Amino acid sequence: MPSSVFNFTMTAISNSLSLKRGLSLRCPQTTHLLRSRNSSNSLNFRTFQKRCYAAFANENREYVIVGGGNAAGYAARTFVEHDLANGRLCIVTKEAYAPYERPALTKAYLFPHDKKPARLPGFHTCVGSGGERQTPEWYQEKGIEMLYEDPVKSIDIEKQTLTTNSGKLLKYGSLIIATGCTASRFPEKIGGNLSGVHYIRDVADADALISSLEKAKKIVVVGGGYIGMEIAAAAVAWKLDTTIIFPEDHLLQRLFTPSLARRYEELYQKNGVKILKGVSIKNLEAGSNGHVAAVKLGDGSIVEADTVIVGIGSKPAVSPFEKVGLNTDVGGIQVDGQFRTSIPGIFAVGDVAAFPLKIYDRTARVEHVDHARRSAQHCVKALLSAQTHTYDYLPYFYSRVFEYEGSPRKVWWQFFGDNVGETVEIGNFDPKIATFWIESGKLKGVLLESGTPEEFQLLPKLARSQPAIDKAKLQNASSVEEALDIAQASLLRP
Repeated sequence: MPSSVFNFTMTAISNSLSLKRGLSLRCPQTTHLLRSRNSSNSLNFRTFQKRCYAAFANENREYVIVGGGNAAGYAARTFVEHDLANGRLCIVTKEAYAPYERPALTKAYLFPHDKKPARLPGFHTCVGSGGERQTPEWYQEKGIEMLYEDPVKSIDIEKQTLTTNSGKLLKYGSLIIATGCTASRFPEKIGGNLSGVHYIRDVADADALISSLEKAKKIVVVGGGYIGMEIAAAAVAWKLDTTIIFPEDHLLQRLFTPSLARRYEELYQKNGVKILKGVSIKNLEAGSNGHVAAVKLGDGSIVEADTVIVGIGSKPAVSPFEKVGLNTDVGGIQVDGQFRTSIPGIFAVGDVAAFPLKIYDRTARVEHVDHARRSAQHCVKALLSAQTHTYDYLPYFYSRVFEYEGSPRKVWWQFFGDNVGETVEIGNFDPKIATFWIESGKLKGVLLESGTPEEFQLLPKLARSQPAIDKAKLQNASSVEEALDIAQASLLRP
């Protein structure tokens, strides 16, 4: 059987199973109704279905989303757009809040009170993509059941049931796992749980950190990736003695080139941040009061700190869903191009999903808000409609730092594509800089800092098209604008 036919057949079977299994929980006698769903009797079908809901046990839900992050919020919006949320959708979350745009937590949320920090309900999903703000009232109005502060403890795949921490039993028809990631932590034996040591993953974490920053004098940020860079930049607004420590050779090693990283390191140092790179941490030391007092490095030296923020990565939150099927290479729950797991009727989206990255022909797990949004929307559309095309994601990353009120220079950069091959860097970083990745004569990825809206809109076109480009001509560009013009012109060549 050709692969295209096989994929279409499997999609139809899976979607049909999900729909029928979900409906059977509510209305056992629906076989004839399913056959006529698209007929002129569809209105009568929905009327009958709504009447039928009330007749069944409370634990039955047609659609259940586990997780309360961005992916859950965007999935909910897609259910609403298909008119299939009211009385049929339940979201189970460990948080006390409706889904929100999590990136704010390491950016504007951490600003001092006089710098206009972000606060809920200001950044509830889906304001990050220009959509309607989905406050708790929005979910009520749309008939979506929200179970707050009650994470799922176990799943029974055969019985299609979930059990929450409080002992609540939920029977699902179709299940979407959107549990995201948990912050990687230092072991307790080296001081990872000391008072004054913080990890950021949710609003409660950020609130605890702000409480510490209000009293802090010397802080250490552990980690030179996105989280570490954003937290250190936000800490500058508090005018604290700030040190960032990481074991790699330079900031954001998985993306930045050494040259690009040097520019950013210089920017941080100009803002008063001390940088210790290429060093290891032996342990965190406590003072006489049990509160963290210092970071002891591998060489025995000591960095004093009354607040330590650890941003050393994250782990996919797969428990209690290990039996659904995990990926051993990139972690997370294995899914196909429609975000279906190996178990019919169960899907996984966002950070926790290991999915086929079609454009580069490899399996990937992407921890980014853009993917959380898009994967959730694609999954729900595949579940509720005849959509059969494979998710075709273009990797995209961005960051915004030093954006607090009164900052001498606000920084915003975006990257699209794949950071493979040779690099060409253009610009002096004041006011902007661009880096191009070229492999086998083709443009594979591009990063731009301080670009115009029109320039940023060009980046995904370049990264997806992967045009052949003249490296020497690009290297001779006298400005970022000229380099982007050269890259744009390459799109027009056959």
